[in-house]
Formats: sequence, C-alpha cells, structure tokens
Amino acid sequence: MKPPVSRRQFLTHSALLLLAGCSAPEPPVIRVEDYEARRRERGLIRVACIGDSITFGAGVEDREKNNFPKKLEELLGTSFEVRNFGRNGATLQKAGDLPYWTTDEFTAAASFRPDVIILMLGTNDTKPQNWKDRKAFATDLRALLATFRSWKSRPKIWTCLPVPVYEAKWGINAEVLENGVIPAIFDVCTGRETPVIDLHDALSNHPEMFPDKIHPNAEGAAFMALTVYQAIRP
Repeated sequence: MKPPVSRRQFLTHSALLLLAGCSAPEPPVIRVEDYEARRRERGLIRVACIGDSITFGAGVEDREKNNFPKKLEELLGTSFEVRNFGRNGATLQKAGDLPYWTTDEFTAAASFRPDVIILMLGTNDTKPQNWKDRKAFATDLRALLATFRSWKSRPKIWTCLPVPVYEAKWGINAEVLENGVIPAIFDVCTGRETPVIDLHDALSNHPEMFPDKIHPNAEGAAFMALTVYQAIRP
C-alpha cells in the first residue's frame, strides 16, 4: 500500500503538472480595476470573511481591532470593506450541531452582497458528534460553494484550510482535521476554480500564537490576515 500523500507533496505534484504544460496560469487575485463598475455603483469592494470562532476572533486580545478580518481590511486598503461573518461553534456540515447555514451570520453575509468571499470552516466539524466521513463533508462544501456562486453579486471565492489544532480540546482534534477535513477541501476545490489558501501550513510550527491550542491570538490573527492578503492581491 502506498503511503498517503502529504499536503506539500500534493502541491508540489500539482505545480509540476502545470509546468509540464505550455504555461502555468497566473494565480487568481483581486485587481481593483476588475471591480471599477461595482466601486462606482457601491463605493467599495466588499469582502465577506465566513467562518467559525477563529474568524470571529474568539480569544484575540482587543478583538474588535485585532480579529483577522479587521487586520485584512487594513492590509487591503481604502478600496475595500471587509466584514466579519464568523460564528462561534459553527460547522460547515448541515448535520453538525451548529450548521453555518442556519445562522444569522449566513443571512447577513448574503445581504452584504460580497464581491469576494474568504471561507474557513471545518474545525468544529472534527468533533465526534459532527464528523461522519470525508464524503459527507465534501458534499456539503460543494453545496455551500454552489450557494455562494448563486448569489447575485457573483462573488469570487477563496477557501482556506483551517489553522492547526495544537491540542485535542472540546472534541476538536488534529487527526480528523488533517486526514478528513483538509483532504476533502482539496477534493472539492481542485479543478473547480476555487483557489485554496493554506492557513494550516502557514501557522504550523507557531504554537506560541495559540494560547488555548485552538484559537490564534492577535499575533496569529494578523499572520492569518497577511497570508490571505498575499494570496488574493497581486
């Protein structure tokens, strides 16, 4: 039996396949000029950060100023409005104990009419009462992405791999995250024009940024924002 392919091996293999072709496509990015018509109509490019307590900023010192969406807005500049639609405890799966689909934040995100969506869900799906299997998670992720694409604002979507779990706590665990959630995200997003931002790899080897071993602190939130910014801007 072949050993499982690591995330780094997966990305390296994908890059080699691209290089084997005529030319590798440029990574998708936000170019302000692409949104000029919307800016004239609505004033700003709207970015919705959709997620759970990590997006919300639970445990972040001075949360209102230092949560990851707020720090992302500072990096993106005055042409952008970034809203935080994180919900503590939310799951991606509809059968979870708090499906994001049923939350007020989901309704508010749709009403916001975002031009861009930064999605990061999956950490709470690792809890024993929520996790069924990789296929079930992938099915609901496909459905959620399809729902976003159906919105009239036609948002561009980036899906983030959740940040690392440094200690099993509250049912959240690294084993399901790394061997279930993350592979399912790759299964769904590869080849579907939904780029992936690897926050898991970016914040690996930084346990000092996770005081409770699950939620990043203000330094970690700023590092998340920088990683997302570098991925979505030219």
